[in-house]
Amino acid sequence: MIIYTFPVRTAFIDRDLEMISPSEKIKALEFTQSPIQLPFFLIIQFFQLLWFLPRTSQYLCFFGGYHSVLPVWFGKLTGKKCTIQAGGTDCINMPEIGYGNFRKKWLRKATVYSFKNCSLILPVAEALVRQDYHFDPQLSSKQGLLNLIPDLSTPIQVLHNGFDSGFWKNFGRNRRNFSFISVATGTSKSSRARIKGNDLIEELAKNHPSWSFTLVGDSDYQTKNLNVLVIGKQKPEQLLELYNQHQFYLQLSTSEGFPNSLGEAMACGCIPIGSSVGAIPEIIADTGLILETKNLDQLEFLISTLNTLNLDTLSQKASQRIEKDFSYEKRKQGLLAALDLPY
Repeated sequence: MIIYTFPVRTAFIDRDLEMISPSEKIKALEFTQSPIQLPFFLIIQFFQLLWFLPRTSQYLCFFGGYHSVLPVWFGKLTGKKCTIQAGGTDCINMPEIGYGNFRKKWLRKATVYSFKNCSLILPVAEALVRQDYHFDPQLSSKQGLLNLIPDLSTPIQVLHNGFDSGFWKNFGRNRRNFSFISVATGTSKSSRARIKGNDLIEELAKNHPSWSFTLVGDSDYQTKNLNVLVIGKQKPEQLLELYNQHQFYLQLSTSEGFPNSLGEAMACGCIPIGSSVGAIPEIIADTGLILETKNLDQLEFLISTLNTLNLDTLSQKASQRIEKDFSYEKRKQGLLAALDLPY
């Protein structure tokens, strides 16, 4: 039995469970993101891991952090494999915007211990291994695991996210011209909104009152722009409809690993406009626009070039790129191989 630990349960976690469970029994153990509850959850987790130890074949963690320390320790103690999927914040140090595990002393120690003592690291993007960050010049340029943990010797294997193109698909409907959508949770917190690029989106919306913008994921997010519609968290079926109603998807994040919503939106035919961080440029490639630095004038210029492009062709290319290069099956095959499980 695989023990799978994570700080919060997401659609990504559910997808992993779906991929792994036909090949091996897997037990999901959710942790906490609350600092106040942390000591209590560490005690609970210790006894959970002890209880399941006789039946445990290996450990799997999503993100490195407090929740991965004990699985890594149990793995070393018993000689059982422990794999950590690095997702983004666990490979970043951006104290200027309150982001990244490495900005906090004890969280940094927990993260470093976990990555140095686990059996295998599976980052969702090459940029999480090592990157020369340049999107926001106010932030440190040295990001990624090998920059933040120079003596890290744990084996690393990049494994991208994958998407079910049988579900996330383009319905071929007419879309409103210059309609933009972006999906992110927790953006009612100003630091989170900045990390996810809402500050740039709001400036863009202010400059173009005739364009429409939809921000999905946090119903408490506040906007002063009348052309910005705020919607709370949506079910996959609702997101599928929303993606197919919009012409462009905005992923103007200050920092990212491999954003799931970008892949979903592209699979549904949204033309992507993204920042040059994490795996975003790799995902978009030649199917959309890449903003190299965090600058509104550059963003305006990029969008002005859309008039010279065939938007129908870009929409089709975006869908095809996800189906071909970032498929559900490709990720499933890679994940099972990394865990030494039959496909």
